[in-house]
Amino acid sequence: MGAAYFYHLTRHPLEVTLPMLLGKARQAGWRVAVRGRDQARMEWLDEKLWLGGDDAFLPHGLAGRPHAADQPVLLTTDVAMPNGATCLMTVDGADVAPDEVQSLDRVCVLFDGNDEPALQTARGQWKALTDAGCPAQYWSEEGGRWEKKAEK
Repeated sequence: MGAAYFYHLTRHPLEVTLPMLLGKARQAGWRVAVRGRDQARMEWLDEKLWLGGDDAFLPHGLAGRPHAADQPVLLTTDVAMPNGATCLMTVDGADVAPDEVQSLDRVCVLFDGNDEPALQTARGQWKALTDAGCPAQYWSEEGGRWEKKAEK
């Protein structure tokens, strides 16, 4: 059984935090699906990930494109993870189900701490997942570095 890690972004935007977390997931040997709610936003993230520089290269692709199943990191708006992901990262309030937390190595929920609707969505996801018996951790960068603030 995996766990859900909630990342409360307050100091760095998604396009800075996501590559860092993807790098750590890849170092752990995980294939990753990044699930969002909007195709245009996934295309924007795709572009940002390509601009990371040679030392931060993250091989990735967009769902629905050729070779999507071969991608170690796949950006998608769908529930399906054709790349065989063992780690799911959700952005922009994308849905995550308790059975996904239980069947994957890790689920990461990234949310913008400066966006009240995003905070409310993340709180609802925390409650739904923990009420379903999923282990969860809440991480905040508010103090300048990532610190675990809660665990259930």
